[in-house]
Amino acid sequence: MNKKPFTIKNGLYLVVDPSMYPTVLYEKIVAALKGGVDIIQIWNHFASGVDKKSVINAIVSLAHQYNVPVLINEDFDCIDLVDGIHFDEIPVDFDNIQSIINADSIIGITCGNDFEKIEWAVANQLDYLSFCSVFPSKSVNTCELVSREIIQRARAFTQMPIFLSGGIGIDNLPLLKDTGLDGIAVISGIMNAEEPTTAALEYKQALINLNNNNNNN
Repeated sequence: MNKKPFTIKNGLYLVVDPSMYPTVLYEKIVAALKGGVDIIQIWNHFASGVDKKSVINAIVSLAHQYNVPVLINEDFDCIDLVDGIHFDEIPVDFDNIQSIINADSIIGITCGNDFEKIEWAVANQLDYLSFCSVFPSKSVNTCELVSREIIQRARAFTQMPIFLSGGIGIDNLPLLKDTGLDGIAVISGIMNAEEPTTAALEYKQALINLNNNNNNN
């Protein structure tokens, strides 16, 4: 794969549920973008009968106004509409998938405590790793709890960006000090907030503070 390296620091990764009522969904996304979201992933959870491609196009249009890339969660049929794809599991036909993905597409994968996933991602030159779940969370109740040791081991193994997700709030974010994270992925902390812009700004500042403290120690 010949592509530009994907680098990000203090990154705020927003996962959105496209089954949300469209007007509310778009309003919340714009508010979050104003707060400094760096990347958006569309969860592959569309309401029955919805025009999926129209929803994706609308989200991409909004995000691109803020120069923010949009990824799709494992929906290969829509890869041509977005800027990249996120995998929950290692795809068995990755070679074929690569043939339909733009060379500059961003590709990431969710890792649990399985180091083989990390090794696979590095060997196949993916762009980032996402670890789920670092704290218990209703939003990601299908994820196992990830050990700090596996995250630190991944950080020692690769310099690709690492995002942490699952139950992360402003109060417990400092507990992730010394994990080597580059950013965090958030769902309800922003999308369920009364003021998504304020919530995004607070997450961004908390990330900056965390990494500044790491650099000063």
